[in-house]
Amino acid sequence: MAAPISNAIAAYANAGRIGGAGAGMAPGAEASGGGFGDMLAQAAGDLTNTLHQGEAASLQAVTGKADINQVVMAVTNAEVTLQAVIAVRDRVIQAYQDISKLAI
Repeated sequence: MAAPISNAIAAYANAGRIGGAGAGMAPGAEASGGGFGDMLAQAAGDLTNTLHQGEAASLQAVTGKADINQVVMAVTNAEVTLQAVIAVRDRVIQAYQDISKLAI
């Protein structure tokens, strides 16, 4: 059970680093890295890597070369990451629709 908690903590820390300027930054601290597009590109790369790890673990399980605990962890991480991306996508679409309804 400690691994999922540590994975969640690492994900939140990574999101804070990716996000740059925001509420979590100290006053006077400068954002490092690029903008929103760079953040999305990195998130897409992380998603792809996580999904590939889940697929690789599943293939190793089918051939009997992997520990079942590692397979479950990899597939669970991939599932949680995909659900997070879908939730973000839904929120972005909803925000776009809300903005498009505004009167100019």
